[in-house]
Amino acid sequence: MFSCIFISSLLLIAKFVLTFMHVNISKCFYKITEDFHHEGDVVIGAFFPLHTYYTKNKIPHSYLPYYYKDNYLQYNFKNYQYILALLFAIEEINGNPNLLPNISLGFDFYNVRFIEKDTLMNVCFWLTGQGQKNILPNYNCGKSNFATALTGTAWTTSAQIGTLLQLFKFPQLSFGPYDSILSDRGQYSSLYQMASKYTSLSLGIVSLMVHFRWSWVGLILPDNHKGNKILSEFREDMERKGVCIAFVKMIPMTWNAYYNKFWENMDETNVIIIYGDIDSLTGLMRNIGQRLLTAKVWVMNTEPHITDYADYFMLDSFHGSLIFTHNYRKSFKITNFIQTVNPYKYPEDIYLPKLWHLFFKCSFSDVDCRLLANCQPNASLDVLPSHILDMAISEESNNINNAVYAVAHSLHQMSLQEVQIQPHEHGEARAFFPWQLNIFLKDINERDNMSFGGRQKLNAEYDILNLWNLPKGLGQKVKIGSFSANAPEGQQLSLSEHMIQWAGGFSEIPQSVCSESCGPGFRKVTLEGKAICCYNCTPCGDNEISNETDVDQCVKCPESHYSNTEKNHCLQKTVIFLAYEDPLGMTLACIALCLSALTAFVIGVFVKYRDTPIVKANNRGLSYTLLITITFCLLCSLNFIGQPNTASCILQQNIFGIAFTVALATVLAKAITVVLAFKATFPGRMVRWLMTSRAPNYIIPLCTLIQLLICGIWMAMSPPFIHQENHAEHGHILLLCNKGSSVAFHCVLGYLCSLAFGGYTMAFLSRNLPDTFNESKFLSFSMVVFFCVWVTFLPVYHSTKGKVMVAVEVFSILASSTALLGFIFAPKCYIILFRPEKNSFHHIRDKTYSRWNKI
Repeated sequence: MFSCIFISSLLLIAKFVLTFMHVNISKCFYKITEDFHHEGDVVIGAFFPLHTYYTKNKIPHSYLPYYYKDNYLQYNFKNYQYILALLFAIEEINGNPNLLPNISLGFDFYNVRFIEKDTLMNVCFWLTGQGQKNILPNYNCGKSNFATALTGTAWTTSAQIGTLLQLFKFPQLSFGPYDSILSDRGQYSSLYQMASKYTSLSLGIVSLMVHFRWSWVGLILPDNHKGNKILSEFREDMERKGVCIAFVKMIPMTWNAYYNKFWENMDETNVIIIYGDIDSLTGLMRNIGQRLLTAKVWVMNTEPHITDYADYFMLDSFHGSLIFTHNYRKSFKITNFIQTVNPYKYPEDIYLPKLWHLFFKCSFSDVDCRLLANCQPNASLDVLPSHILDMAISEESNNINNAVYAVAHSLHQMSLQEVQIQPHEHGEARAFFPWQLNIFLKDINERDNMSFGGRQKLNAEYDILNLWNLPKGLGQKVKIGSFSANAPEGQQLSLSEHMIQWAGGFSEIPQSVCSESCGPGFRKVTLEGKAICCYNCTPCGDNEISNETDVDQCVKCPESHYSNTEKNHCLQKTVIFLAYEDPLGMTLACIALCLSALTAFVIGVFVKYRDTPIVKANNRGLSYTLLITITFCLLCSLNFIGQPNTASCILQQNIFGIAFTVALATVLAKAITVVLAFKATFPGRMVRWLMTSRAPNYIIPLCTLIQLLICGIWMAMSPPFIHQENHAEHGHILLLCNKGSSVAFHCVLGYLCSLAFGGYTMAFLSRNLPDTFNESKFLSFSMVVFFCVWVTFLPVYHSTKGKVMVAVEVFSILASSTALLGFIFAPKCYIILFRPEKNSFHHIRDKTYSRWNKI
């Protein structure tokens, strides 16, 4: 589709370019007056800008004030559509027998030059009837009634004319964009604006920025009250939507082509919003076209209306622009009407001969400058390229049609009510005063809802057009979407992105950002002193993720999850514990079983050699008790390995505490027994009674009872329980037994250490007592090692996490149990198994005899 439009339009453009290049412009083109009159009983004054003057260097004229020597004439034939819309509405009303019967509407056209003096002079000429009929001052022989003035498009033009017409309460209808100044009823009580008040345009444009993720955009606005007002609206909407303004350029009132400072910082962004009316943007549009700024996306509320016949580049600065226009019902009647318009049908129109002369090779008569009938066949306005005359009806043309119908309905109501109107004889038009129309024009908002062919209510929608202008002159405006402020949130903007032709240099959706987007796994960090759209990207913290782009804060993963390496997804943590399958758990379990087996072997050795001196000399019963208890101590470490449960958590600490209490109490009993044994050789009934009554053996149940009491209080107050440690190891939930009461746990350890210290003290006191098999030194060594193991255990235990923390406690149990087994029983087993000659009564008798000989 686009290729067909491209080829046909290229051929059509080439045809008109070649035609224009070979046309010798006649002197009559410049002699024809700028104003003309269309006959009617009631006349509307039309003040339209069809051509403008602009200056490059502002060289003052030598004797004419407010003029410049370097003035250039710029025809804007696109605005000729205004005259066509006015003519169509008047002919449609004049042909309607039910509206204004026996009264015909006409108009006087005056070109607006944007020079206040000339504009006011044209108004005065029209009011006095001197403009179109060249009669004497202060004398009007015409019979036409002046109804109202139709002004636009610039608000300054309407304001200048309104200041004069306000003196006479003369009704004035403005078809240009809505302006708050013109709505001041105290200053302009008889001025009515046909345009709607656009309150959601800035929101629509900002919504488009958000849709395409354009967060860094430029603003170009007119340097007047309208520019300041829309700037505040843009700032408010952009701040709410997270869009930043890269720069704000205010268009000067008088445009200078060499105003280079204006174009500074334009390269900061790829998307620039241009807001303003046609008249305030004329100089800017021309300058943009001359600079050939093709690598920009222009978002505008006004279509470019610049036609430069001296420029035939294929490229155009505005190709790919996005234009917001108010949505209204289209009419095919005016399109058909425009096809029938020609200079021979409307000889009073001074612009049609110029168009036919330029584009259809028509010649002027050298005598009276009338157009001759030697034109190209089938000449019609609808074959002109859209950059010269657009067949799509503009919003201003729609407002002109509304204004004419508003005047017609007001006149019709006036005639029906016969308010201060008296019919003339012979069916002539009634005379009336223009100010009388004000009564019927008050409700201008309702009359705004008129359009071609009847009444219609304007909805709060904007059409979004994409300008296809490649090659230059194609000028195709394609609707690619719409915006409705009344739609639900999230459904206001509708776009067909596949239909968009982007500006030159962009093969896909352009990017316009201050900083590159922060991808998943990162968050934004605003730079101090910069706009919020300018930021750095920093990775999310530990256990935080971001699975979207440009997030301000990362999201914390739940306690049961952890963040992956990319920090963009939360993964389920796996439950771990010191299991038998783990290398660490398997190693500790094997060590515990091996040591238990070794202890059982020692028990077997002691049972087998129970009648030998070395076994009998060291209290055989206590030795058996200690060996069995050491076995329990070694096996209780297995309770710490494997998946914990409530029962295992309670048994861990109780068995550990009681087993070691029995072991240490046994060591203490053995040490006391040695001391009492030597004391028994001296007189003293108490010592003898202690030995004969086996009192040291009661130390074991007494000490155990105290430990049972401590454990009972612990279990009653705050027993151990299963605890989930979420932060011990990354990506894992550690299951372990919480001690419940840390105080009680340390009391158990403290009590064990006190028993060890007591056993060490008694063993140390009896280390030098004479005896062949005195084990006091071995007992003292074992208690020192036990005490050192558990004193070292505390800081190491509290400084580790995870499974290692459990392994430290298991290792401490195995180390202390091994110390008891090794230091106390290893020497005895060595003698029993490898030096049996020392384990005999003869060896003991010989050793005792030799000791006494030395004495």
